[in-house]
Amino acid sequence: MLVLASKSATRKTLLENAGIRFSVVASPIDERAIEAQILTQGANRAGLAEELARQKALAVSAERPDALVIGADQTLDFNGTGFNKPRDRAEAAARLLQMAGTAHQLHSGVALARNGEILWSHVESARLRFRQFSEAELETVLVLEGEAILASVGGYRLEGPSVRLFETIEGDYFTILGLPLLPLLAAFSQYAPEALQP
Repeated sequence: MLVLASKSATRKTLLENAGIRFSVVASPIDERAIEAQILTQGANRAGLAEELARQKALAVSAERPDALVIGADQTLDFNGTGFNKPRDRAEAAARLLQMAGTAHQLHSGVALARNGEILWSHVESARLRFRQFSEAELETVLVLEGEAILASVGGYRLEGPSVRLFETIEGDYFTILGLPLLPLLAAFSQYAPEALQP
């Protein structure tokens, strides 16, 4: 049995589109508490993404010991500052205006756990640069996006109208969406070949 320890609709869609059968069990971890602990220990945002993925996988694995559990998480690094999902549209707008004309990094971690042990984990990074956009352009994007932007660590969706705000993107598309899918599929061939069967 394969379990995704994430309530992310995007991650769920990515796995479904790859022909993977799984169930979803949201992880009960306190992400902010783990973040504070990990960053105090000197980890960077990439390491934090991988550790959060590991902790999510372990937490659900404790509830479903015989399942192979996928944990995943994403962090954003903007000039050394980390952002979490915006609380509301106003916070998303302020953040996006702050990042206009600049670059930031997204780090996506993924892990596999079974019987309370991590079998494999990985992190991938991507670099994205916003163009210098106006407040009017941003307002149009926010109207088109609606509440969907509140589910993203950056307050934008590359797979949605927010793509209008970008100048350049360096990195794997799946990593930007929050799941390093190609390394994960390769890991399935070692740890869960049955997941790749019809």
